[in-house]
Amino acid sequence: MTTWEYVTTPLLIHNETAILNNWGEEGWELVQIVTNVDGGLIAFMKRPVQG
Repeated sequence: MTTWEYVTTPLLIHNETAILNNWGEEGWELVQIVTNVDGGLIAFMKRPVQG
């Protein structure tokens, strides 16, 4: 069975693609993007735990 680790990160407007590409290069897979109460974007990502 796969064990996952998770991370959340804010996405800065006009820089979303670069931020997501950086996380993707580290093996993170985007799960969902949500809007927080202040109107900002938060990305939820996961990747398999190494080991």
